[in-house]
Amino acid sequence: MNSTHPEFEASLASWLQARDVLAGEPAVKAAAARYLPRLDSQTDAEFAAYVERASFFNATARTADGYLGLIFRRSPFLKIPSGQSGVGQAMSDFTHDADMLGTSLENYAKNVVNEVISLGRVGTLIDWEGDIEHRAFATLYPAESILNWRVERVNGRNVPTLIVLQEQVEDPSSFGPDEDFFASKKIEQFRVLKLVSGGEVSRQRSAIRREYQCQVEIWRRVEKKSGQKEPEWQVVETRTPLRRGKPLPLLPFVFHGPRHSLPAVDKMPLSDIIAVNLDHYRLNADYKHGIHYTALPTAWLSGFEDDEDRRIGSQTAWSTQTPGATAGFLEFKGQGLGTFEKALDRDERQMSVLGSRLLAEQKRVGETADALEIRQSGENSILGNIATSVSGSLTQVLRWAYWWNSTEEIPDAVPESEVILTLNTDYSTKGLASDEVIAVLKAWEARAISTDTLHELFRRGGVVPDGRSNQEEKALIAQSQPPMPEAMTKAK
Repeated sequence: MNSTHPEFEASLASWLQARDVLAGEPAVKAAAARYLPRLDSQTDAEFAAYVERASFFNATARTADGYLGLIFRRSPFLKIPSGQSGVGQAMSDFTHDADMLGTSLENYAKNVVNEVISLGRVGTLIDWEGDIEHRAFATLYPAESILNWRVERVNGRNVPTLIVLQEQVEDPSSFGPDEDFFASKKIEQFRVLKLVSGGEVSRQRSAIRREYQCQVEIWRRVEKKSGQKEPEWQVVETRTPLRRGKPLPLLPFVFHGPRHSLPAVDKMPLSDIIAVNLDHYRLNADYKHGIHYTALPTAWLSGFEDDEDRRIGSQTAWSTQTPGATAGFLEFKGQGLGTFEKALDRDERQMSVLGSRLLAEQKRVGETADALEIRQSGENSILGNIATSVSGSLTQVLRWAYWWNSTEEIPDAVPESEVILTLNTDYSTKGLASDEVIAVLKAWEARAISTDTLHELFRRGGVVPDGRSNQEEKALIAQSQPPMPEAMTKAK
């Protein structure tokens, strides 16, 4: 249990760095020399002041918030079975409370997308609560908690056969007799999902099919023995989850990523902007350090007695009997700080190019609408990849939730005609122009598009409010007859 996947080990430092940057200035400054190296010969007090003077411009968090807002500018399209009993009621319950913590499916989707934008990786365990409510529920695991995994070829498919998850759980039994029972005390444990052979073998056409089943183990830490370097772990629980009396044929876990939903680690969408953001922080620290020592003039004296203390101020005058004595102020001159200012501006422009339309001027002087659209096309492609990938993985989560309540052999057998979740891929913040509205109406009048397509285009263009269905819009149209032109009224 002390081993982790090589990709996890290679990515952990970057994930922790991303967490610090997204958390903002307090977390970045708390890391001290990790992100801001000491200057030569700095004492602890000087370095603490050096860090304190710096300011962290959190372009990364602003970019992440902007991306999340653009994707959820419109609610996701969701399709689940209707009905007040059976699988329909079960899926309705799941959409209203996906994780049994009161989180709706849309808010759960926001949490998934936020993690994918931030770290490029997150996972969902879809389990069954069989003691009280008897329902499927989802549990979110951040990238840092997915410690190990293995993918193997099973019955003609590449599927995960091992997933190790780190958890923090409350254990009331761990309290001693003299401890406060109401205090929050969490212990660390590992949840190990294994796909093991069930022993049954069948033949389909020319291929041999083996039966596999999911097995769950819970590992907890035990006291280290004397001289032992690594902590020792032991299995405290082993179970084989059942669905309709049969073991699960696959591991009920879904990976979410910015480009795919495979177990392999993908590149963080914000990795480049994080690097520039930290460079901007270091430049800002040097710039503030330079201002601290050069902004205020320094008094100097020549020919005055050395043993006399002197004050500076409008109510104080310096005098001496020494012929030729003089005084003055040293002031900073030169281009040194200007170089820092240019470098800071350059980093801010780079961060804008790397992804945040919120950091850039929305429309430069003389820039056409088409040029602005081209400038933002790179950002939209990043968001489009994330939305498409997470739409597929969240639909897979819905398949698992549906499968727990149905009779299909495997979750992949659940068709999209039953469950689907699609995130918004239209990130234009401007609505339809008047000429575009006329063009859509003409296409509808010419029967080039259906009425449903007409309403959908109007909804995307901001003409019809989000959340209003086509049926509701048609009902409102039928209820509100437009006023007749004055000429036609007189003709009657």
